[in-house]
Amino acid sequence: MHTDTERCVRAVRSKDARFDGWFYTAVLTTGIYCRPSCPVVPPKPENMTFLPSAAACQQAGFRACKRCRPDAAPGSPEWNRRADLTARAMRLIADGVVDREGVPGLAARLGYSTRQIERELLAELGAGPLALARAQRAQTARLLIETTALPMAEIAFAAGFASIRTFNDTVREVYALTPGELRARAPGPGTGRGAGGALTLRLPFRTPFTPDNVFGHLAATAVPGVEEWRDGAYRRTLRLPHGHGIAALTPAPGHIACRLTLTDLRDLPVAISRCRRLLDLDADPAAVDGQLRTDPVLAPLVDKAPGRRVPRTVDEAEFAVRAVLGQQVSTAAARTHAARLVTAHGDPVDDPEGGLTHLFPVPEALADVDPATLAMPRTRRATLTTLVRHLADGTLTLGVDSDWPATRARLLALPGFGPWTADVIALRALGDPDAFLPTDLGVRRAAQALGLPSTPAALTARADRWRPWRAYAVQYLWATDDHPINVLPV
Repeated sequence: MHTDTERCVRAVRSKDARFDGWFYTAVLTTGIYCRPSCPVVPPKPENMTFLPSAAACQQAGFRACKRCRPDAAPGSPEWNRRADLTARAMRLIADGVVDREGVPGLAARLGYSTRQIERELLAELGAGPLALARAQRAQTARLLIETTALPMAEIAFAAGFASIRTFNDTVREVYALTPGELRARAPGPGTGRGAGGALTLRLPFRTPFTPDNVFGHLAATAVPGVEEWRDGAYRRTLRLPHGHGIAALTPAPGHIACRLTLTDLRDLPVAISRCRRLLDLDADPAAVDGQLRTDPVLAPLVDKAPGRRVPRTVDEAEFAVRAVLGQQVSTAAARTHAARLVTAHGDPVDDPEGGLTHLFPVPEALADVDPATLAMPRTRRATLTTLVRHLADGTLTLGVDSDWPATRARLLALPGFGPWTADVIALRALGDPDAFLPTDLGVRRAAQALGLPSTPAALTARADRWRPWRAYAVQYLWATDDHPINVLPV
């Protein structure tokens, strides 16, 4: 995108927010970089250059605009649309892998050399993994400086900086303000950590955004003790690198209100990244809906409620277990099975503000479960125990860095895994935007009602015109049914 100068200039002149996060405008005369929708008068085209990431702008010596706050834009939808090396690396960086394991850890997870990772990221993003992670730390620091009254030393630690000096230097370099000056400019007084040590944040997204199906799905399938819908918010426990947390997510005009309670502030960037991924907030609804509208059958559904997102997950292994528990049973039965596992094998947590009691059990804890204690058919017991054994010993890995086609093939090779189970994991856990569920009963029923083919093979062939957004087409098809997953809870 950033190499198409004419298109970028048009986007800047029209202040088109759809392109926020796709590219950044660096102004040569001022040394400032902005998002395309910046409200200031656009500079002359000859004074603009376009870069693919905030990190690249910072590397080139530009500082962030104080008006449009370009580093706070929604993430580029490219990284959740693709499964190549760069996209998988970007998802891992957002999940904090570089801060925890360094560039060698990132390279090891991806199966490439550090030199190859550096080369690929520099070629596409204009910055290497360390610079990209640094830009993320700077944004986290700014978020905490402006929205809390936490001491600066605690903010530096939470944002992942190794020292106060590095924190001060980075903030000054990126924002042309000291941390104290940033806080003084904030629109309101910081609140610090509220009741129970909670932090309140805003998660931006690209419009349009129809929250009904994503929040309806999460609430309707919520596992008691791990998830709940309370006071207009979806709440759930989070297993994080340095401890655990609780997230409360509420749809609001123009943003998602996010309330995080963390046992260790170092987990803040990871918690934010996982909440964004859960709600699919970095999606590009203009591209998705534009493609789906080309089909006259889907066009009325898209026009009725544009901007539907795919409900995803904060823990890929957890969702895989839940997908097996949900094989050929009702939503209520799947919740009951999962709740039993949680009560027996999950780690307990305290939740003074609600009814959450446990973290979902890790595969290692479930690998020791006696299959005879599982109240389900023998074949599904075997499927579940096989899955958790492979997850526990590392022969099967599910994560933001998964190669979508290869992982789906490995899932299908496991006993008891048919197309529906593999595809729903690809759709919700792996994040494949083109995953499709032609064998799903709700999809087939919707297809039949709309006059589409209802057999899996014929429907798959008909759905070819929806590529590469078939996962979103599933959301529009599901929404035709009168089911709690399609209704925003009250």
